[in-house]
Amino acid sequence: MTATTDLRPAVWDPPADPSAVDAVATTLGAAGLAVRADDPLARQTTLGVGGAARCRVEPRNGAELATVLSAVAAYDEASVPMLVLGRGSNLLVGDGGWPGLVVRLGAGFKWQRREGDEVRAGGGLALPALAAWTAAEGLAGLEFGAGIPASVGGSVRMNAGAHSGSTGDRLVDVDVASTEAPEGRTVALADLGLGYRRSSLPPRSVVTAARWCLEVADPAAIRARLDEHRAWRRATQPLRQRNCGSVFTNPPGDSAGRLVEAAGGKGLRVGSAEISAKHANFIVVEPGALAADVRALIALVRLRVVEHGGPVLEPEVRLVGRFPDRTP
Repeated sequence: MTATTDLRPAVWDPPADPSAVDAVATTLGAAGLAVRADDPLARQTTLGVGGAARCRVEPRNGAELATVLSAVAAYDEASVPMLVLGRGSNLLVGDGGWPGLVVRLGAGFKWQRREGDEVRAGGGLALPALAAWTAAEGLAGLEFGAGIPASVGGSVRMNAGAHSGSTGDRLVDVDVASTEAPEGRTVALADLGLGYRRSSLPPRSVVTAARWCLEVADPAAIRARLDEHRAWRRATQPLRQRNCGSVFTNPPGDSAGRLVEAAGGKGLRVGSAEISAKHANFIVVEPGALAADVRALIALVRLRVVEHGGPVLEPEVRLVGRFPDRTP
């Protein structure tokens, strides 16, 4: 078994039809949307590496999003693959870029409101901002999100979690727009297929809003929990260095970080990517790092853990786009 073949993590690398992608971009431009061609994605992700998207659009409201999805729906997924981008964490874009369309929700999707003990929030809102706002409102249940660098929509799609809490715990339903229903529909919690860091939401769908039922509690007590979570994150994670969050999911009954550290993974390095000395389930990068460095390091760490008697760790980070170094 070698790291470069058996244990390199899978990549979502759809074929894409450049002429079809460009046709969608032309349609959107004619409809008045700002479309960015050859848009560098490194500055859109927390890792800060990777190539450009063939095109990227940021719909400002539901009507513009419906226009985007209707244009994309005219083509199959292989011709016009669509990558929905939140805050760019847990994402590794290949050095060769993304061959399709990137959609990122704009300002009109960054909102929150309270209705009794229920809270609704737009899909583009930052989860830490929502956690802080609900704390000020005296509503408990989203404190786990204080240190998760995700959007509301991204947190639903990945069922993000920390500190024994997760997005789906108090979730009631979400609004989802897709190529099948561009105007959107409401999807109940039971139909989301939520599991550990996953959902059954299809690729060409966008979470535009989410609703939680929370618990009325003492605002001071909620803020204390928020402060505790934030302090723990500062003390244990390499926040001052570029990273993509947790690289691997935790195997049942164990910790990915513990397994990597036990296998001697701390300090392992490929190119300008390194396993953090502060937390073994984080990869940090230096300026000039390549996405290929990160992917190779993920494979090397998986191999080390297996050789040390551990399981094959499953990546939590999602790899997308073109990795020119990839072999069949």
